[in-house]
Amino acid sequence: MADVVLLATMDTKASEAQYLVHQLGERALSVRVIDLSLGAEGEVWPGERKLARMQAVSEQAFGAVAQAIADGARAVVGLGGGTGGEMILRIMERQPVEFPQVLVTTLPFDPRPALARSAIILMPTLADFSGLNGWMRDLLDRCAAMLAGLVGLPHREDRETSVAISVLGATQLGADQLSKILEGRGISSTFFHANGYGGAALSRLGREGRLRAVIDLTPHELTRLHLAGACVAMPDRFTFAREMGLPNVVLPGGLNFIGLGPLASVPEPYRQRSHYAHSGFFTHVKVLPNEMKQLARILVDAAGSSSANSVVVVPMGGFSHQDCPGGAIEDPDLRAVFLETAQALAPPNLRVVPVETHINDLATASRVAKELELLLQTI
Repeated sequence: MADVVLLATMDTKASEAQYLVHQLGERALSVRVIDLSLGAEGEVWPGERKLARMQAVSEQAFGAVAQAIADGARAVVGLGGGTGGEMILRIMERQPVEFPQVLVTTLPFDPRPALARSAIILMPTLADFSGLNGWMRDLLDRCAAMLAGLVGLPHREDRETSVAISVLGATQLGADQLSKILEGRGISSTFFHANGYGGAALSRLGREGRLRAVIDLTPHELTRLHLAGACVAMPDRFTFAREMGLPNVVLPGGLNFIGLGPLASVPEPYRQRSHYAHSGFFTHVKVLPNEMKQLARILVDAAGSSSANSVVVVPMGGFSHQDCPGGAIEDPDLRAVFLETAQALAPPNLRVVPVETHINDLATASRVAKELELLLQTI
């Protein structure tokens, strides 16, 4: 049994891997090395052949890592550039979410699609892998120290299920008030950032039985998936609750805007709409009535359930912090479009409940908590 599993392409990262093994040994940790080398031996392969070999080696290594974890390994670490880093991410993202994993990488790719669903720790090398030097030794020393700390952490056996709440800064106040109400009633909650990435973790944890219920306060990721904005694939983001039989309270938080990048990067057609700078990195652009109708249709279809475990609460006082009197994207007519569409399309078993308050008002949070308790009583 090894304490740590080390993944690396040993034909190109042998010196770095061996140094890390030594440093871990200095900390009384045993290591199993799994070689991810493709076996090209300097030959330049056609793209299809290389991709097929990467897949085969990754699958074989995944099985070996899973077995090592079952046998008692307490952490996984990978050393990877472009090819190796991609293979290591494939292997790591399929391991249990909470299992300690560290990827030391040159970061030649966008890691967000994998990290959206997995708690993998990244250590960017900054300099490229090129054998041992002062910089690399220092980096691997820190990696070994980190792994020693991770391995020494006690393992929690008492996983509690909680109520998931989707949130953005635009609905943060409402989420905070809701969480306090639930806490006062003995119900724990977990926030998931509806930024185009957090929803992937939400659906994964829901599928794994980690959630008691879902309050989709901020299904803003619908706008990213169907209109515009950065996001990762999350095909069951809005259906997993129904499919898993989880009580599901849905609100249209953040459906009134599209989340785009810095203002200078926003395409001109979107700049013609009402918009505001949410921060230096994000610009929120108001959706059009036909877009709101499309989003309402998709959301109602996803929430509809033969088991009647969902309810849609519509805060007619505003769907986000800037959808209020004097707000940059205030629009009562847009809220009416959502409500009318939802009421027209909702199946008989799906209740659509309009309230006159704003999504960030305490009264809205109280009503949502009440609706959740009613759903919890039915299971």
